[in-house]
Amino acid sequence: MANNTRERTRGPKLAAHQVILRPVVTEKTTHLSTRNERRDSTKGQKPVGNAYSFEVNRWATKIEIKAAAEELFGVKVEKVRTQNRQGKNRRYRFRLGRLPHWKKAIIVVTPESPPIEFF
Repeated sequence: MANNTRERTRGPKLAAHQVILRPVVTEKTTHLSTRNERRDSTKGQKPVGNAYSFEVNRWATKIEIKAAAEELFGVKVEKVRTQNRQGKNRRYRFRLGRLPHWKKAIIVVTPESPPIEFF
């Protein structure tokens, strides 16, 4: 079991509004957040749905992301999954550039929690 009282090993102490930067609103993430399908619990499968994607601070940990989501949106978080995304290469006229790397968090809320409204 993870120890929730560990100190940060690098980076500054982050406030809740500094941890979660913006929602990732795409067709796929909208579908993940709005679908309400339930799996068969007799086979040991958990319900699916109520997952929201956010761009988060690259130094934020899963524990900090969970606490920030519960504080900002007033929901109960069940699980947090994170991905470190690589920045894409982009061209501008005759020069090559690179977009910055970023961190994505997929936050799964409990079925009893109210939905998170973006608009």
